[in-house]
Amino acid sequence: MALKVELKPNERIIIGTAVVRNGDQRTSLVIEGHAPILREKDILSPKSADTPAKLIYLAIQLMYIDGRVADNIGTYNKLMSDFQEAVPSSTRILMAIHNHILNAEFYKALKEAKQLLAYERKLLEHAAGNSSLRENPVPRAQPA
Repeated sequence: MALKVELKPNERIIIGTAVVRNGDQRTSLVIEGHAPILREKDILSPKSADTPAKLIYLAIQLMYIDGRVADNIGTYNKLMSDFQEAVPSSTRILMAIHNHILNAEFYKALKEAKQLLAYERKLLEHAAGNSSLRENPVPRAQPA
């Protein structure tokens, strides 16, 4: 089964363990065979993995791209456990991710991990909104 990928000018894509950068014009590739593939919009660099959910995504990404699950599974398990302990409301998403990992469906786990990223972003935005309320509480009415 072949996969057709359209690349924008200068867009990157990972095919296997190689990074391919497109030239100055839009192009399409037909990829035949089986290799892990990630488009630039789905690639997370270690530098940008600055939150717990992003670290989970990065661990899954490494398992998917390089196939060395044994090298990354311990880190992944620790990150998942810590996240669930800190954010119990994320259990449904974490379990869906973990089920894909158990079935060696790493691309599906990455797709599910995007939901975890969105959930974490929502929680962080909510927390930032609440912290501004604590810093600037609503003024109380002064007794007359």
